[in-house]
Amino acid sequence: MLNRRSFVMGAALAALPLRGALANVPTPYDWGASPPTASRQAFVDWMVKNRGEDANFLGQRYDRYLKLVAGKDLWDADTTRAYLMTPREEFVTHDNLARAYEGHFLTIGFGVTITGPHSVCRMTDTLAIKRDDRVLEIGTGSGYQSAVLSNLTPNVFSIEIIPPLAQRTRAIYDSLIARGYSEYGAITTKNADGYYGWPEHGPFDKIIVTCGIDHVPPPLLQQMKPDGIMVIPVGPPGAQHVLKVLKKPNGDGSFTAARSDIYYGQIQNFVPFTGGHQGVSAL
Repeated sequence: MLNRRSFVMGAALAALPLRGALANVPTPYDWGASPPTASRQAFVDWMVKNRGEDANFLGQRYDRYLKLVAGKDLWDADTTRAYLMTPREEFVTHDNLARAYEGHFLTIGFGVTITGPHSVCRMTDTLAIKRDDRVLEIGTGSGYQSAVLSNLTPNVFSIEIIPPLAQRTRAIYDSLIARGYSEYGAITTKNADGYYGWPEHGPFDKIIVTCGIDHVPPPLLQQMKPDGIMVIPVGPPGAQHVLKVLKKPNGDGSFTAARSDIYYGQIQNFVPFTGGHQGVSAL
């Protein structure tokens, strides 16, 4: 099991993206502080001063922000802040560093990808995360999604099934925490099969699944609080619908899982959900 600040392994450090530190945060994290969005230059200047980040990447982040808003993938003020405060360039591979703010998925090795910023923001916004929510992520991957979530709540739990990827991403978090990104201390991680959730840390207000599966895992529904929300890609490989699943209590101890498609029928393509759940009955 990997836990927050639990280890810095040589193998994990060797697998980090091959580049030097891109920033050291000069001021303590402040939940009440939010960068200006009125202009590109105002955003870049504020972030350079308060976060110590590279102006070139910040400009790209702002440009993508405008496209996220125009594409109706980003609408909530809190999620907007979370997106703008998260350095996506820290979570892509060295080979894809120049493409960090492109709109599509990018490979991170291990047969998986870093989800595109449009999907990250739309899925995150759909969850409507509140500050005191407990959020479970299935598929830590690059770590970018969890990093965004940590700007919304200090209670983020993330599971990755691929051991070396889990180790690498935990080491990235720990390196960033050491450089001043204290918000990533909110992220607790482990290497396990996410199909079965993380019951000892539940129940969860919100669950986000970042890999495609042909059904909604029953253990995840069971670990959601009443009126909890899950966002999950459901469907055959390469052709998922991203569903919002609302757990509605029936008053007799049972519940109904109300589903809606956050892309209104548009097909999405996520990497497959892996693990030992094949043959488990679907809900």
